[in-house]
Amino acid sequence: MLLRGGRCLQQYIVDMYVKIKNTRLDYFRNNQETIRAELYQGIIDTVGNGECRATKVGKRVILPPTFLGGSRDIKKRYLNSMALVHRFGKPDLFITMTCNAGWPEIKDQLAPGEEAHNRPDLVARVFRVKFLVRKNQIVDRHIFGEVAAYVYVVEFQKRGLPHVHFLIILKDGYRLKCPADFDQFVCAEIPSTTNPALRTIVLKHIMHGSCGKLDPKCSCMKHAKTPDK
Repeated sequence: MLLRGGRCLQQYIVDMYVKIKNTRLDYFRNNQETIRAELYQGIIDTVGNGECRATKVGKRVILPPTFLGGSRDIKKRYLNSMALVHRFGKPDLFITMTCNAGWPEIKDQLAPGEEAHNRPDLVARVFRVKFLVRKNQIVDRHIFGEVAAYVYVVEFQKRGLPHVHFLIILKDGYRLKCPADFDQFVCAEIPSTTNPALRTIVLKHIMHGSCGKLDPKCSCMKHAKTPDK
């Protein structure tokens, strides 16, 4: 019944996420000694910053690097990424993979009248599986060449669909050094009819279709008019 709640399911997921996050924050707030917070906070921070006003002296709650999304977690991930660049060189490929609500794996699991954006649990699971397959193709099957190092981050769009950004550093023998190397993987034109499957995918997902009177229901239309009118 919960999965049939539509927006109520979304609200429930948000509420549960907030509860879990608050529980973790309460733990860190009440266990500052176990994370050696005295190294960062209170009088020590005030003296270190050259603060001389007593009203500015206080006690902060320190979030350790294990708290996802915290300032120390973000800094740690940034420094780890820069260490890879320092060790293996600049990234060769920037690849983005976006979730598609029209994937058969998602549509086949939706109940009659159900919409994908009201089932974030299903969308996230399907995207996770496809993401692992894509990562395996890049890292283990070497579809772009042997990989020296890689980093990625998963983000969620405003409509709730996830997407992932890859930064790939290839080994020396597989680096892309000239336009001809990039042309092996990048194509800025509509595929020919000799590859009908790829041509259909590009025309469906990348090209902007007819709008206006030809298609009043096009996504760029608002009240049966284009935004610039």
